Amino acid sequence: MVLSRAPHPYADFVHAVEKPARYLGGEYGAAVKDWSAVDAKVCLAFPDVYDIGMSHLGFKILYKILNDHPRTLAERCYMPWVDMIGELRSRELPLVSLESARPLRDFDVVGFSLQFELTYTNVLEMLDLGGIPVRSDARSEDDPLVIAGGPTATHPEPIALFVDAFVIGDGEERATDVSLLWTELRAKGVPRAERLRELSRLPGVYVPSLYETRIDAETGFEVVVPGPSDAPFPVKRSLIDDLDRFPFPAEGPVGGPEAIFDRMSIEIARGCTEGCRFCQAGMIYRPVRERDPSKVVDTIMRAVESSGYDEVSLTSLSTADYSCVAPLVEKVTERLAPQKVSLGVSSLRAYGLSESVLDDMRSVRASGLTFAPEAGSQRMRDVVNKNVTEEQLMDTAERVFERGWDGMKLYFMIGLPTEEEEDVREIVRVGARARLVGKKIRKERKAGPPKVTVSVSTHVPKPHTPFQWCAMDAGPIVREKQGWLAAEARGTGVDLRMHDSRTSWLEGVFARGDRKVARVLERAWRGGARFDSWQEHLRLGVWEQAFVDEGVDPAVYLGTLPVTARLPWDHIDVGLEEGFLLREYQKSLKSRLSPPCGKVAGAFVHATNLEDAEKETRRLVCYDCGVACDLSAMRAERHKFLEGLGAKRPRSLPVVAEAPAEVAPAPKRNVPPRLVQGEPRRYRFAFTKTGPTSMLSHLDLIRALPRSFRRLDVPIYYSSGFHPKPDMTFAPALSLGVASLAECVDVKLTVDVDAEELARALGERSAEGLDFPRGARLGDGDPTVAKAIDAAAYGVGIPAKMLESWGGVAALEGAVAELLAKSEHRLMRRIDGVGKWVDVRKYLRQLRVGDATAAAWLDRAGYVGDLTPLFVDVDVTPGGAVKVSEVVRALAGILRGDDGAPVREELPFRAVRGALGLRDGEAIVSPLDVAEVRRVRAAAAAAAAAAVAPAVPVHA
Repeated sequence: MVLSRAPHPYADFVHAVEKPARYLGGEYGAAVKDWSAVDAKVCLAFPDVYDIGMSHLGFKILYKILNDHPRTLAERCYMPWVDMIGELRSRELPLVSLESARPLRDFDVVGFSLQFELTYTNVLEMLDLGGIPVRSDARSEDDPLVIAGGPTATHPEPIALFVDAFVIGDGEERATDVSLLWTELRAKGVPRAERLRELSRLPGVYVPSLYETRIDAETGFEVVVPGPSDAPFPVKRSLIDDLDRFPFPAEGPVGGPEAIFDRMSIEIARGCTEGCRFCQAGMIYRPVRERDPSKVVDTIMRAVESSGYDEVSLTSLSTADYSCVAPLVEKVTERLAPQKVSLGVSSLRAYGLSESVLDDMRSVRASGLTFAPEAGSQRMRDVVNKNVTEEQLMDTAERVFERGWDGMKLYFMIGLPTEEEEDVREIVRVGARARLVGKKIRKERKAGPPKVTVSVSTHVPKPHTPFQWCAMDAGPIVREKQGWLAAEARGTGVDLRMHDSRTSWLEGVFARGDRKVARVLERAWRGGARFDSWQEHLRLGVWEQAFVDEGVDPAVYLGTLPVTARLPWDHIDVGLEEGFLLREYQKSLKSRLSPPCGKVAGAFVHATNLEDAEKETRRLVCYDCGVACDLSAMRAERHKFLEGLGAKRPRSLPVVAEAPAEVAPAPKRNVPPRLVQGEPRRYRFAFTKTGPTSMLSHLDLIRALPRSFRRLDVPIYYSSGFHPKPDMTFAPALSLGVASLAECVDVKLTVDVDAEELARALGERSAEGLDFPRGARLGDGDPTVAKAIDAAAYGVGIPAKMLESWGGVAALEGAVAELLAKSEHRLMRRIDGVGKWVDVRKYLRQLRVGDATAAAWLDRAGYVGDLTPLFVDVDVTPGGAVKVSEVVRALAGILRGDDGAPVREELPFRAVRGALGLRDGEAIVSPLDVAEVRRVRAAAAAAAAAAVAPAVPVHA
């Protein structure tokens, strides 16, 4: 029963942890390259869980670039959840990559994406679990190069002791250069220290070990100064001037376990024109660079085809400021609507989208609208340079609710410079006024009240922003302001959500920290700090003690900083002119606005068509930030983009005939969209669920299967209503971790297909372990898959150690005989903490130890090792069925002598469902054998009728 491929190193226990598919890979679209065929092996490491990391755009870009290059490969690794960390520690197993299950220490380069300061302890944990020394100076000649990039790499000192090199700025070009240079030098026998010096000569690469530090007299901060080497000072960021040189990937791994943002997101631009003074990304990613919209449309359509996602999101720092967002949304919705794919647009300003754009989005089941006014009062919006007025906010609310949206979300901050109580209270009042606008509109249309969510976070002053010198509100002040918000929200109907401020002070310290903070970080990690951004895992006491033990006062990092002082991030040059940030800071203290750059003065949005754009001859605004944009080229590019989209003239609005004055217009009702689909065709497909796919939950499977059909451009029939769903009916759900060779699903399609050919194609467009051996078309009289099933049979593999603890094969056979001889055997089943008694014996038909059929099923499912096969045959009834794990528990209870005890334990067995269908004597007829199903059902109906038929009297 041993297959040619080796089992996954986590195979013995992965089924026992939460969302085990997070750790096994095998997703559709994953790249698996031959290690012997490349020069550099890179592990892209994301210091948060799979569910979050799978949505990260930078990961997707680098994954494609490295795997497209013939000399490099990239695999992925995410931070394991706390239960998996415990398993790895107790079993002394390393953290491995998803694609090849190799430990992190086996790679040439391990690259971390630093998106948020509170993931730093996770970086240390992943290094340690991966078998790599945590400190850079402790690594040997053969240890991997540890690099890091992302927005927080622009203020790297709090993690500088643990990272060999940082890539500052855009990483597209540097990822391959760094990886190949490192492996080439190592192959030549160049010592590690010299390799690091060579890396520092690449543009945008910062190697902390090559610099020295000194104490700044004004602040006491440890700041970076040039070292004895010739490493560049300051380190200038790497900049990609043309994003289209690195097309956004249309292909890539499609998540198994649901990602936080489970959709296809497309980066349409990088950088921002708005100049919000709190926003680090808006400063460090300058200048704004836009992708060609025609190429964006092509990428979206290829991405939908290759991924199978039914939702697409256009993403940038400020999507509404993309120069041709209106014609782009029009073109995208025109292409997506026939495929029933919805569209989301992230990072909107309150006034950013025209009525035509909102109409277009609504036509494709747009997933929701979120706006970020940032501050409640007009004075505070001027302080932060948010160019939006109260009138524009309410106008946006009116247009949103007029188009049938049920709600809107508004994001704000507290703790901004010069903020007063009235400014804070205005946050909720703005939300309440927006809700009143929606309430009036929805009442006229006889719809329910709108939902307006006001989400409030605490401002953390970030490096490389005009607010980098500002003090951060202390905890008691934040809690007082949150109290004002809560008081204002009472009785308004506004859904107020406030960020847990306990983490904000820690984020602030690490945002403005130096290398002294790095030592605190290591001590806190060794004390058990992990997942610091997760409220349930934040251990403030550990952090407070770590600061005390290292003699570091966190408060000094959170106060007002002298504008004349040297700061811990001043050695990183993000392209801004010296003095620009200070000028903006001084303007903020006077509540003075700076106009958006790259637009004409007073313009809020760009022209939506070429005719209007060419009429505008005024100069574009530039306020000399130091980036030195070519404004003429910027204007010419925008004209080219509009022409490429066919947006040459203003979009004409539909002509509506005027009703007679005395006839009142009928109120608009919020009705669901009508889908034109034709008559549905019913099909049934058999599929397997083995390998990594066996670790997907039933809900994950329900999400995965429609994607396989969409990849083949086979249209599924959808349900009606506000949230249409694919019309699919599944066989009884499997327990997580149980494989299957005999699953079934009924699908309604809108076209005629060859079911057998489609089945084969589906297998080619699905994740590893999800294959479709058969397909059949159903007739009008054929029952649903649920009515074609009353029996299931499993192969169970009992591991040698488990069997030995039970007393061997003879003891197991005795337990089988005892269980079959019983009339009842009850066990407690617990679901979400609620207990229910289940009679195992009621459903049980057969149990056979050492069964050849069970052994064959286990082998086909890929289970390896010393396993004793057990055949399990059970009934499936309309009222439910028994789980195969409950059958094994029953046997374990008999062998232990605690028969029927309501216990729950993780028994390390293997299981595969090998047959599923209608019972026909000793055989089980598959629901795919449609003719046989008809025969069996007809025979059963005839037998039932005969059993109840009245006796015929015999006459003399």
